[in-house]
Amino acid sequence: MAKSYRVGPGTRAVNRVFLTMTRLGLGKGYRYILTVNGRKSGRPYSTPVDVMSAGGDRWLVAAYGVSNWVRNARVADEVGLSRGGRSRKLRVVELGPEESVPVLRQYLREVPVTRAYFDVTLDSTDDEFAAEAARHPVFRLVPFA
Repeated sequence: MAKSYRVGPGTRAVNRVFLTMTRLGLGKGYRYILTVNGRKSGRPYSTPVDVMSAGGDRWLVAAYGVSNWVRNARVADEVGLSRGGRSRKLRVVELGPEESVPVLRQYLREVPVTRAYFDVTLDSTDDEFAAEAARHPVFRLVPFA
């Protein structure tokens, strides 16, 4: 059974460190700061996220489950991504379960620290990964024209 993600003092401290590092352009190249307006307040909220890239496309994976940033992104349909002083607004399009499979596989390969939050392994079937997409939504990042 996958671990549940809990936001406590330790998580907040780690997120602050990652936010600072990412603002400076330090750390893993796939790490960005996601900013999305709150679905109720309209206020912008920021959190560190990992962005997967392949073949010119980019995706956000909800590694810790359906969290507030996921709920906010679903309502807002757009997010801001920043890293190292550069920022960009992008549309988000949630993928279906079958479309999510290759992205989730890539995510588990490239970001092993989050594997405990998934009920699949690198050896799981495509059907098992597709079922996991309900717990770990994947969003395509689409540039504005």
